Amino acid sequence: MSESTTAALLDRVQAPEGEGREILDAATREVIGRAPEQTVADLDDAIARAKAAQPAWEALGHEKRTELLLAAADALDARAEELAQLLSREQGKPLNGPNARFELGGCSAWLRTAATTPLEPQVLIDDENTHAELHYKAIGVVGAIGPWNWPMMITIWQIAPALRMGNTVVVKPSEYTPLSVLAMISVLNDALPQDALIAVSGGRDVGARLAAHPDVDKVMFTGSTATGRKIIESSAGNLARLTLELGGNDAGIVLPSADPQAIAQDLFWGAFINTGQTCAALKRLYVHDDIYDEVVDALAEVARRTPMGNGLSEDNVLGPLQNKQQFDIVSRLVEDAKANGGRVVTGGSPAAELGELFYPITLVADVADGVALVDEEQFGPALPIIRYSEVEDAVTSANRLDVGLGASVWGDRDEARKVATRIQSGTVWINSHGGVHPMIPFGGVKGSGYGLEFGVEGLKSVAVHQVING
Repeated sequence: MSESTTAALLDRVQAPEGEGREILDAATREVIGRAPEQTVADLDDAIARAKAAQPAWEALGHEKRTELLLAAADALDARAEELAQLLSREQGKPLNGPNARFELGGCSAWLRTAATTPLEPQVLIDDENTHAELHYKAIGVVGAIGPWNWPMMITIWQIAPALRMGNTVVVKPSEYTPLSVLAMISVLNDALPQDALIAVSGGRDVGARLAAHPDVDKVMFTGSTATGRKIIESSAGNLARLTLELGGNDAGIVLPSADPQAIAQDLFWGAFINTGQTCAALKRLYVHDDIYDEVVDALAEVARRTPMGNGLSEDNVLGPLQNKQQFDIVSRLVEDAKANGGRVVTGGSPAAELGELFYPITLVADVADGVALVDEEQFGPALPIIRYSEVEDAVTSANRLDVGLGASVWGDRDEARKVATRIQSGTVWINSHGGVHPMIPFGGVKGSGYGLEFGVEGLKSVAVHQVING
């Protein structure tokens, strides 16, 4: 894909010369383009347009909406490489591996699945006295507030089911990665009716207004627990329905029955997909005494042979941290772990030779619960590895924090399943971590939010129920 073709796509969405806010390449820190700086007034206008367009969009019916959404997926596929190039530069994730091209493939898959998944009325009672059915109808206007780590795919997770169910959607992208989301929505809108899907690029004031706006009927948010709490407060005035996918600090438990060499590769990517910048990444690893050293050594070997660098290089599969704030968090947590007796096995200090925001894969062994790297979500390429002797202690450790997005158990499958039922988490994977599927519901418990996405449950979450009785 030529640079000029990617630039042409960028020109569709960026601010005019001399206006907007400069967005930097995460790896090189060069200017990519200029994000529009829209205002609360622009948002109000977008919501008014979306509200006006919603009845006609819903009236098209499921069949016609499915047809249009599949056409939008085709448009996305046709420009996937351009979008992947832009995403790699803005977010930092490499083109290859489970990264930028992978993310564009996920966008298409989730969009197509949401478009074609049936949601039939449910017959509740059908006897000589009563016939009652449960139906699902559009809510109205959905506000979608996305993150910077998987900006395109998580936006699709929000907008695809919402559009499928007859809602119109107003999207507020992260200030860190607006260009890739704006470009994707521009491509989708080549196939969609005017004002069914609108993006507004702005700051936190725009996000706060979107959550509180009286004409927004549903808010979908992926991000920090702290921001999620603010959205809950903001939505009190308009009683907007909420789906919140908030922070996680996912625990993994390696049982003594596990084979360290056999699980090392999957453990590594469970922790370090997108260089650790993933809500449901493995962020604290509990390993049984019997195989502790073997697991640490096997992970270290995978880390040493996995290339990191500029994402536009076809050779790299690990990239930089996306922003300085996250880089500083990772640096602080690693330094604190070292000061508290942690043994650095790989990494341990910034990779300045690669660029300003690069931090190498860092494995920190011999740490314990209570150390900040264990207790706080690092959201980056640093993994604490904690030793345990009794499975009961590992389960207690996994459950001790007020998070519950994902978790995993590694070892004999039957034994692992028994342990999994005791973990307080929305999803528990067996011998893998972090994999999602467009038909398998996903969502957190405790401080990791509430509401389900994906599949039939995801369609229901962006609809209102109606019982027809008689």
